[in-house]
Amino acid sequence: MAKDFATRSENYAQWYNDLVIKADLAENSAVRGCMVIKPYGYAIWENIQGVLDRKFKETGHSNAYFPLFIPKSFFSKEASHVEGFAKECAVVTHYRLKNSPEGKGIVVDEEAKLEEELIVRPTSETIIWDTYKNWIKSYRDLPLLINQWANVVRWEMRTRLFLRTAEFLWQEGHTAHATREEAVREAETMLNVYADFAENYMAIPVIKGTKSPSERFAGAIDTYAIEALMQDGKALQAGTSHFLGQNFAKAFDVKFLNNANQLDYVWATSWGVSTRLMGALIMSHSDDNGLVLPPKLAPVQVAIVPVFKTREQLDQITQTVLPLKKALESKGVTVKYDDRETQKPGWKFSEYEFKGVPLRLTIGPRDIEQGTVEIARRDTLEKEIFKLSDVEVKVVHLLDQIQKNLYDRALAFRENNTFRVDTWDEFKKVLDEKGGFLSAHWDGTTETEEKIKEETKATIRVIPLNNPKENGKCIYTGRPSTQRVLFARAY
Repeated sequence: MAKDFATRSENYAQWYNDLVIKADLAENSAVRGCMVIKPYGYAIWENIQGVLDRKFKETGHSNAYFPLFIPKSFFSKEASHVEGFAKECAVVTHYRLKNSPEGKGIVVDEEAKLEEELIVRPTSETIIWDTYKNWIKSYRDLPLLINQWANVVRWEMRTRLFLRTAEFLWQEGHTAHATREEAVREAETMLNVYADFAENYMAIPVIKGTKSPSERFAGAIDTYAIEALMQDGKALQAGTSHFLGQNFAKAFDVKFLNNANQLDYVWATSWGVSTRLMGALIMSHSDDNGLVLPPKLAPVQVAIVPVFKTREQLDQITQTVLPLKKALESKGVTVKYDDRETQKPGWKFSEYEFKGVPLRLTIGPRDIEQGTVEIARRDTLEKEIFKLSDVEVKVVHLLDQIQKNLYDRALAFRENNTFRVDTWDEFKKVLDEKGGFLSAHWDGTTETEEKIKEETKATIRVIPLNNPKENGKCIYTGRPSTQRVLFARAY
């Protein structure tokens, strides 16, 4: 498999795009801004989905599904929500086409205009809260803990595969609670679920925090987020959890009879991650040789490549490999035995390296005679010979090592690219020359945040949780500040 694509140092954006396409993860579709997720890419997403779905259910949530179409009037019920999404909405106005009387092909049938236009789901708060008012009557109906796996449409003008597309896949949790404290606890719990998944499965260290008012989700009281740092020094928001207060309950008149026999509005949260996680996975670990995938999410954890010249040799190798394959699979390891005769071993080596398979085992006639196997690690590109009798235990150990190494490597990168800055000149210099996370004082005003963004394209990524108090001066205005926040340029 040829590696004819840009390196990270030459053109990071091109490297990313080439890698997504050449590794068969996704491709651009005939619809502007939309993508086709190919089988190998979708297999990674299925692994992400599978782990998260289990975690959601372990924390008491159930899956449901709500309509793709939302009446336009629903959006007007929560002012900040509609303002936040108005520019990204796709709108359905008609329900039928017809042949043009003038012979100009298919046209919209103006007689089939909808009485009320429908918004193609950019997020589901409005349709879900209109539904919840029928489900919630008493404190006995609470908490209501619902998640849905779905697609959404946000009409992005500048798109990039996985990172920003007009249509993407995600999950969105929507919960209702009897008290403010319960809802806040739920939002924090789901933030921790996302952080645990990012670090222990994606091998990506994240910083947990809250968003500044201008970066909050439209309609939220507080937005919690996890932020990760990519190899090019830009931040990526990997997941968000929102405390919505009673805003949507009031907008859709969702009341319940509490245990004091009084009517009250319920308290709400929403939270979600999307196929953007695929972009984070690629940019956190991959290199100029192709994908690097953490074993816990790799569709194939071990590829076994036989080296042979004759059919008899292949049959002999297969007799040795199949019991090993079965033994590894019994330990939960996903194994592919590539006995294709149409491709040479060197081509297969390159393919599995390029697609990020964590371990590659090579075995030929001489290996069978000597009772050995060559094992190659994708993360370090190191190769080592092991006794065949030790391979089963060694593979499991190496997969754990690779998972840990990828996390440690990403953590070291983040730590080496997080900088404390105290002046405006230093802020601009470090941002332009090094990138990364910049820990700096801010005076707490949206006006200052907007000016910093206008002049540098850097935004406040998070105000870290348990942020230590520290008296200082805002880097931009010089006004007093009591804590540092994290700035970065971001995807």
